[in-house]
Amino acid sequence: MKRYSKYKDSGIAWLREIPEQWRIESFKNILKERNEKNNPIRTKEILSLSINKGVTLYAEKTTNLDRFKDDVSKYKLAHKGDLVLNSMNMIVGAVGVSKYFGCVSPVYYTFYGNNSDAYTTRFYEYLFRCKVVQSVLYSLGRGLIAIDRGEGKYNTLRLKISRDDLRSMRLPLPNISEQIALVNYLDFKTEKIDRFIKKKKQLIVLLNEQKAAIVNKAVTKGINPNVKLKPSGIEWLGDIPEHWETKRMKFLGDAIIGLTYSPSEMVDEGEGTLVLRSSNVQKGKLAYEDCVYVTTEIPEKKRTRVGDILICSRNGSIKLVGKNALIDEKASNESFGAFMTVVRSPYFEYLHYYFNSASFKAQSGMFFTSTINQLTTGVLNQIIVSIPKNIKEQNEIVSYIKEETSILDKTISTIEKEITLVEEYKTALIAEAVTGKIDVREFEIPNTEEPLAMVAEEAISYNKVD
Repeated sequence: MKRYSKYKDSGIAWLREIPEQWRIESFKNILKERNEKNNPIRTKEILSLSINKGVTLYAEKTTNLDRFKDDVSKYKLAHKGDLVLNSMNMIVGAVGVSKYFGCVSPVYYTFYGNNSDAYTTRFYEYLFRCKVVQSVLYSLGRGLIAIDRGEGKYNTLRLKISRDDLRSMRLPLPNISEQIALVNYLDFKTEKIDRFIKKKKQLIVLLNEQKAAIVNKAVTKGINPNVKLKPSGIEWLGDIPEHWETKRMKFLGDAIIGLTYSPSEMVDEGEGTLVLRSSNVQKGKLAYEDCVYVTTEIPEKKRTRVGDILICSRNGSIKLVGKNALIDEKASNESFGAFMTVVRSPYFEYLHYYFNSASFKAQSGMFFTSTINQLTTGVLNQIIVSIPKNIKEQNEIVSYIKEETSILDKTISTIEKEITLVEEYKTALIAEAVTGKIDVREFEIPNTEEPLAMVAEEAISYNKVD
C-alpha cells in the first residue's frame, strides 16, 4: 500500500508525522460526550463491552440473571453509533461502537459524532485499539495496572483513565471522506482476516478432536484392531480387550493434595521454591510465564518428582478443572499449590494419556456441582481406569499415541504460528491506516472474492517489506 505524497510533523512524539492535510485536535473537540442518565428509565437493555467483541447485549453473553437485578436507573445511555470506552480497561482495548440503544455501566464513557453513519466513531474505535495509543493511555492511568500474560490474555489490575485526561488527548483527525475510506478499507481487511483466523481455529479444534479420539480409543480399546473384546461391566465404558482389567485409580497411584502458603511467604525468583499452579499448565505442557515462589517449608511428599502428573483440581472455570501435564526434570524438586493435585504412579505415562481421554473427563465431570468446580482426591481415587495388565503393552500404547499425535501437534503448531503472523499483520495494518502511514483513499473493494489463503500470503509479504 502506498504512502501519502506529503507529510508534516504532528508535534506528538508517539504519532510523529501525519499526512499534510490531517489535523491534530483534542479528543473533546472531535467527539461529544453523551452523559445521559437512564433516569427516568428509557431502556432496560444492558450493554456489555469486551476486548474481543466490542459492544454486545449483556443478555446474550450470560445465563446469570443477577446483573438484571441492578438498578438500571443508575446506568448511562448509549445510542446506536456511539463510541463506548471502559474507563478501567481501555488500556487493553475495551472499546467499541454500539449497534444498539441501551444502557451501560457508570464506569463507561460514551461519545458520539456529528455524522449519523458513525464513520467518525468507527475511525476512533480502530484508533483506540492501536497498541501505541494504548501505551499513551497506560501512561495516563491511575490506580492499579494490567499485566499482559501473552496470547491475548491479561491479569486485569484496574487502571482508570479519567474523563479529563481522555478528553484532553491530542489525536489525529482526517477529513470525513478519508475517515470513510479508512473505515471501509479496515472493515474489508479485518473482516477477511477474522474469517481466516476463525477457519484456522476451527481446523485446530478438529485436529484436537482427532487427537482426543486417538487417545481415547487407545486407552479403552488398545491398538490391535483384531483383539478380542469382553464386556467391561461398566455401561459407559463398554467392551475392553479381553486381557485388560479395570482398576480404581487408588490402586494405581497416589493422589497428593497441593501446598498451602500465605502471601507473606511469597518471594522473588531465585529466593524460594517454585509453586506450580493452574497457570503453569498450558495446552498439556508446563509453562513458566506466571510463576510464584515461596519460602514455605515443604514436606518431601509435596516435592515434585519426574513423572508426577500435575492436575488442576480446582478452578473458577469448569473447563480448566482436570487439565494436566507431566512433571519433567526442569520442574522436579519444586512444589504445587493447594488447587492442584499430583498423581504419583509407576504407570505415569499411560495414566497421563488416560487423564486426557474422554473416559476420564466423563467420570470426573459427574462430580462437579453448581457451586464448586473441584476434582477432589476422593473422586480421583474412585476414577475407573481401563488398563492392560502387561507393562509392555502399556508402553506400546504410549509409543503409539506419541507417534500418532505428534504428527497432529506439528500441524497444529504450524497453524498457530500462521494465526499469530496474521494477527500481527492485522494489528500493524490498523495502526498504519489510522495514523496515516498508508494512503487508502483509492482503495476499492474487489468485485470478486479472493481465496482466504491470500490473507496468509499478504501477511508474509507485509513482514518481508517491514
